[in-house]
Amino acid sequence: MQRLRKILGVSIVVALVIVVLHLAHTHALEPLRAQVEGMGVWAPLGIVALRGISILLPAFPSTVYSLLAGALLGFRTGLITIYITDLVFCQIAFLIAKRYGQKPVKKLVGEKASKRIESFNQSQIEGNPFLLTGLLMTGLFDFVSYAAGLGGTKWKVFTPALIISVALSDLPIVALGAEVFNGGKLILVFASLGVFALAIIAGVVKKYQVKASKQLK
Repeated sequence: MQRLRKILGVSIVVALVIVVLHLAHTHALEPLRAQVEGMGVWAPLGIVALRGISILLPAFPSTVYSLLAGALLGFRTGLITIYITDLVFCQIAFLIAKRYGQKPVKKLVGEKASKRIESFNQSQIEGNPFLLTGLLMTGLFDFVSYAAGLGGTKWKVFTPALIISVALSDLPIVALGAEVFNGGKLILVFASLGVFALAIIAGVVKKYQVKASKQLK
């Protein structure tokens, strides 16, 4: 029953996102998109900066920039922009944590986020590349990048997990943002299913993480 409620909740959220994006397209997005096209390379760079900041400072929501990238830049340009941003800035977060330790990370993200980062290390993600990849596919990938660095995960373990997770998780979200505004119904359905699948993966991974944490106590 609890799992059914979670699935229903995710479905409602996805439906609301689609409705909001459609309304935005109808009333506001087309003029904005025309302005973005006139900005040239500065538009992708702006999204890179905003998404990058949201990764290094996890208090800011980052998923919205994936939707915006698809909506404003189109699927191909938006996807490349988000791929590059995630690969670069997650690596930066990982290397900051690994090289300088907990104190600078705590200053960057704050007390509350720092505790959340520490909770991932209780699952010993450094010794489980499958769990690491799964966690990086969730909306908490920024926290996980810091946690992996603090937990002693090797760069050669973190990097493949990051590449796989980015390749799988960014695509449906960017596609959702792009196709809602382009009217591609078939792709929109697949993008929505992809987002739904990511939500299920996040739930499974979280359940496994909680179980692993309890076993260590």
